Amino acid sequence: MATSDLMLSLGLIEKDVNADTLWVWCYPSIGADLREVLLRKCCLTLDNRVLHTFVFGQYCRTWYYITTVEVQEPTALKKVTHFSIVITAKDFNPEKYAAFSRVLCRMYIKHGSPVKMMEGYIAVLTKGICQSDENGSFLIKDYDVRKAYLAGSLKDVVSQFGMETIILYTALMLKKRVVVYHPRIEALLEFTRALPGLVWHRKDWSILHPFVHLDNNELENLKLCTGYVAGFVDAEVRDRSDLFDVYVNLPDSEITVSQNAKEAMAMGKLHKEIGNFIVQAAEDTDRTDAQVIKDISVKTKEILSNLMSLADEADNSKLTLETLKQRHYPPATENFLFHLAAAEQLLKI
Repeated sequence: MATSDLMLSLGLIEKDVNADTLWVWCYPSIGADLREVLLRKCCLTLDNRVLHTFVFGQYCRTWYYITTVEVQEPTALKKVTHFSIVITAKDFNPEKYAAFSRVLCRMYIKHGSPVKMMEGYIAVLTKGICQSDENGSFLIKDYDVRKAYLAGSLKDVVSQFGMETIILYTALMLKKRVVVYHPRIEALLEFTRALPGLVWHRKDWSILHPFVHLDNNELENLKLCTGYVAGFVDAEVRDRSDLFDVYVNLPDSEITVSQNAKEAMAMGKLHKEIGNFIVQAAEDTDRTDAQVIKDISVKTKEILSNLMSLADEADNSKLTLETLKQRHYPPATENFLFHLAAAEQLLKI
């Protein structure tokens, strides 16, 4: 699939001098359900005057990227105080869509009509490039997906949580539900996007839902996922134990394992060894974030290849608890490998 085929739609939300916020245009179309979600995300409907210049998230397997601008006089836009450009797409790539949105914003401020934006959008869809002398250029091939995956900082995660990072690693390895709380959306986006890097062997950022509201439709959509990393700016999410196995309070640097996940998440000697390894790799000032991700991935692959070799010895290349018991592992290690085999679909049912 060409990268330009990944874009789904372009939309425009405006806030006028009467403080009304409305959808004013989209191309080719955005469903009513998704429009409602995007209106909630764009920050123009909030009364607190805080402007979030760029946010992103995922809803019903569609990624959305929202850039919001305050209109400075004089412009071609009359009676508009703010507007949000919304791009929906099939792929996770915040930097790509932030750059493209900036070009579209400049076009809209200059011309005051969505027509030029639509032309730019179609140019990227068909040619992968949007060129404009006065509004800047955008080239889709400058934005490789691996760069987007590596843009989050695991070193920052480890710097904040130290040995407790092993709880996050274990939760993601076992495909558990991780909920992260921070009142500031920018901090939430930065932190949550880094976490799938702990399980680099899957290269699966579809588990990321960095900006979720405590809204029934959004929560029902989230509950359809087996495991996830979900970000919330609502402090009340801490009382929603039905939504998480692991709860991360970012401002207080606290990680809590829920009662129902304690058995699967029990820590032992293997966890301590992996935790020390992660901390040492992350604290090495000579190593980049990409190298730290690679180091952790190599360690993970060792654990998985050990698991695979055990499975290869068993019937149908599937593991049983009995196979693991014969190895006389410490209880916490046996427990972790059993749940990991289930997550990696190596378990005989």
